[in-house]
Amino acid sequence: MKMKKNICYIFLAVMLISQGCEKDSFLQDGSFSGGNDVTEAQLWANPDYARNFLNNVYASLQERYNLDGDGGILASGSDEAVNSNSNGGINVLNNGTWGPVRTFDDVYANMYAGIRKANTFIEKAPTSPFIVLDELLPANVAANQTYELQVARLVGQAYFLKAFFEFELLKRYGSFVIVNKTLTVNDELDVPRNTFDECVAQIAKDCEDAISRLPLSPSEWRTTDRGRATQTAAMALKARLLLYAASPQYNPSGDITKWQAAADAAKRIMDTGKHAIYTSYPNIWLWNTAGAFNTEVIFATSATATVAIEQNNAPVSYDAANGRTNPTQEMVDAYEMRTTGKPITDATSGYNAATPYNNRDPRFGFSVLFNTASVQPILPANRFKSKDVETFVGGRDGLGLNVNATKTGYYMRKFLSESASWAGTITTIRRPWIYFRYAEVLLNYAEALNEAQGTAAATQVLAAVNLIRARAGVAMPALQTTNPAGNGYVPLDKVEIRKRIRNERRVELAFEEHRFFDVRRWKEGETTFNGPVSGMRIVPTSATTFTYTKFTVENRSFTAKNYLYPIGQNELNRATKLGQNTGY
Repeated sequence: MKMKKNICYIFLAVMLISQGCEKDSFLQDGSFSGGNDVTEAQLWANPDYARNFLNNVYASLQERYNLDGDGGILASGSDEAVNSNSNGGINVLNNGTWGPVRTFDDVYANMYAGIRKANTFIEKAPTSPFIVLDELLPANVAANQTYELQVARLVGQAYFLKAFFEFELLKRYGSFVIVNKTLTVNDELDVPRNTFDECVAQIAKDCEDAISRLPLSPSEWRTTDRGRATQTAAMALKARLLLYAASPQYNPSGDITKWQAAADAAKRIMDTGKHAIYTSYPNIWLWNTAGAFNTEVIFATSATATVAIEQNNAPVSYDAANGRTNPTQEMVDAYEMRTTGKPITDATSGYNAATPYNNRDPRFGFSVLFNTASVQPILPANRFKSKDVETFVGGRDGLGLNVNATKTGYYMRKFLSESASWAGTITTIRRPWIYFRYAEVLLNYAEALNEAQGTAAATQVLAAVNLIRARAGVAMPALQTTNPAGNGYVPLDKVEIRKRIRNERRVELAFEEHRFFDVRRWKEGETTFNGPVSGMRIVPTSATTFTYTKFTVENRSFTAKNYLYPIGQNELNRATKLGQNTGY
């Protein structure tokens, strides 16, 4: 029987999209040459068609470096950053105009397209009479290469991706309509959303269905297949899911068992021994020469070769870059002092307001370009010339220089490669968007265990955080459970440990979209995101000295409705029973 025409069109469209983009080899392992007369039986009988159908489930993953077509990232919708384009679409998140007809980061349709493709693959792949056995694992023994196990690994990937898309809906909209089959025009499509708890249970089940079928970690895949789903990716997704479910936004009663379940889920990954903190913080996002994941990366998109990240975010004097993401003073102030490990608000930290960027947590310099920061080249031809950044008033990258110049006195450095070149000789750099990395797993574990057990588990909690602080090139003083001779700011109880974990998340995961959702799940949006964000006005007093004056860049609006995204009006027009989130 022929496929319904609309399904055929969808399949053809996604195939053409896949072939038109630069992707890793695992997204190019077949070609489509059929037309509108391809039957469903022919599709699933052809190994290239069948495999490419799964590959196009992966195509629903989004690289998150440019959400508005002009370099905007979600960090600029939180207190981490300001977008230098005052007319950028991301500003609706901050100015009180966010709503059903003025959406941003509206992934609703895209995630359901991914869920539909995943469901179709889960249903049809086991019926395919022939799928070529080419996913050889390093342990290349006959037991791993049976047809049944090959198909199981393919289906496991679809279960993971389905769970991933479901969670993307959950964290934005609070709940969604659970769909566990390929819907047709004969199905009732206007149905209400499931409850939050039902959605959590469904995502957790899909994660477990993936875990039961997949290789353990990226290292179990052959090099050309790294980037496909793994058990540890599904474990990381489940751990994040349960952390959100345990947080105040969704657990107002503070049910301790939910926190313990989240801690246990994170510990499950830790106990595999398959991931570790990578030695170089700035290079976590750079693909290595073999195209393989480093030990910290658990799951990421394919690595696109691009210079657009630099063009969008580098200081404006660097070959007319757009300087889009400007870290706020609030973000800068979160970085502790390197020698003491104390916050700059501590009078004994060693912080000096006259030289505010000296002796700070090295992750500050890895993530933020500040006045007088030296950008050194790696390749002789790169366009990040060996010159200092000048964000002072009148400087070549300074406040008010032009419409794209920094609005805060800072530019984002994280994700940028100093080997990139976009003027003259073009040098593109391959980078993925990392969805899950091991540092987050450790922070999830620490937060959940502290909430579940408090000071009784302080040693284990701080040990997890200190693995991150001890990273080579960072080497921040370890957090301790006691106060040895007044040496350092030391958390002594559950509340103080919570503060330190939250700040560690803020600096370690800066600009990676965690802060935007963390503040929401902690139920602190009305105090943290509702109000002014600041910058630093820097004025030279000599060739090497400056004055520093904090100033308000813009006032932000956050009300109770903003904990969740609005359902787009177009979706409500098509399915009235979805129901709008409260307040919109």
